Amino acid sequence: LQTLNNLPMFIYGLNKSKNEIEEEFSAKFHQAGFERLEEADGFSHPFMPIILDESPKVITGGSWGLLPFWAKSTGFQNSTLNGNIENVSKNRSYQNYINKRCLVIASHFYLVTKSKDASKFKQRFLVNVAESDLFCFAGLYSMWKDASCNSYKLTYTVLTTKASSWMLQFDEDNKRMPVILNKQDYHLWLNGNSLDDFYTPKTIN
Repeated sequence: LQTLNNLPMFIYGLNKSKNEIEEEFSAKFHQAGFERLEEADGFSHPFMPIILDESPKVITGGSWGLLPFWAKSTGFQNSTLNGNIENVSKNRSYQNYINKRCLVIASHFYLVTKSKDASKFKQRFLVNVAESDLFCFAGLYSMWKDASCNSYKLTYTVLTTKASSWMLQFDEDNKRMPVILNKQDYHLWLNGNSLDDFYTPKTIN
C-alpha cells in the first residue's frame, strides 16, 4: 500500500453481490461489469460503485481520486483520494464540488497503522459498521473532461473527519478516518445539507 503524507491510511472494499447492493439502496446499476473487490487500493484508482445526488435511484461507477476541471492528467488523482471535510470548501481541488455529493458504497474498510520499526510490516485492522452489511462514505464527485481524447471521466473523493476515540486505540498517530454516514442521513448528504452536520463519526465496530 502506498501512502502520501496528507492522506489517511485506509483502503476499503465491497464484497457484496450486485443484487444485495441494489436491494439495500433501492437503486439499480446502470452499467455492467461490477465485480466484488475485497481491497480497493486508492492509488490504483479503482472503478467503484457510487450514487450521485442527481440520480439517487441509480448506482453508477466512478474512479477513486477526484479530478478537478483544471487537472491536466489523471496523475493528479493521487493527491485527491481523500479530502478533509472541515476545510474542503477552501481547498482548491474540491471547492467547486462541495455541492456535487455522492454516496461511496462499501462493506468494510481497513485501517493501516504505521510501524515504528521500518523492517516490519504495517498492521491492518478490518473495520465494519455496527449492525450493517453495507454502508456509505460521504463523497464528492466531478465529471472530468480528458482533452486528449475529448471524453469524460467520472471521479470521486472520500471525505475524512477527526478519528473517533475507538479508532485512536489502534493508531493514536493517525488522526483521521473516513466520514461514515448514518443510513437515515444519506438523503441529507445528497440534498446538500451543511458540511458541519457530518463532522461526527458514526459508531463502528
